Amino acid sequence: MSSLEGIKQKMNSLRLEQEETQAKCEELQAKVKVLEQENLAKEQEITSLSHKNQLLETEVEKLEVGIKEAKVKAEEGSHHGTQNESLQRRLQLLEEEAEESDKQMRETNEKLRQTDVKAGHYERKVQALEASRDQWEEKYEEMAKKFTGVKKELEDFQQEIGNI
Repeated sequence: MSSLEGIKQKMNSLRLEQEETQAKCEELQAKVKVLEQENLAKEQEITSLSHKNQLLETEVEKLEVGIKEAKVKAEEGSHHGTQNESLQRRLQLLEEEAEESDKQMRETNEKLRQTDVKAGHYERKVQALEASRDQWEEKYEEMAKKFTGVKKELEDFQQEIGNI
């Protein structure tokens, strides 16, 4: 009888360990899902910042063309004092806008770089969690096999006892 109790205790112990393993596996799968969602959000942010960067580069190019045009007009209109002053003000405004756009482009590039670094970090984190999840799944499968084996032993033992 004590052998039967020992087997029952072992089965209960294996069942508890299997439940703990299953809970840990589910927890890790949830973490992987959260990190994958975060990674997707970072990738979307990178795409958004890249697009914004392209728009700012286009704006800088337009402003540079405007500056060149304003300089040409300023040179042509040097004999017209008021027109020259107006063009100088326009040139100054365009240069300030170009500087502001350049500043925004540098900030966007820095954000893009930081987001890229974060995305790499999250990708490594996801890979580590997936590896951990795979280990837990292997352990779960081993425990399930052990449980099945012990259950078979118990059934065989009960059958032998029943035959006695």
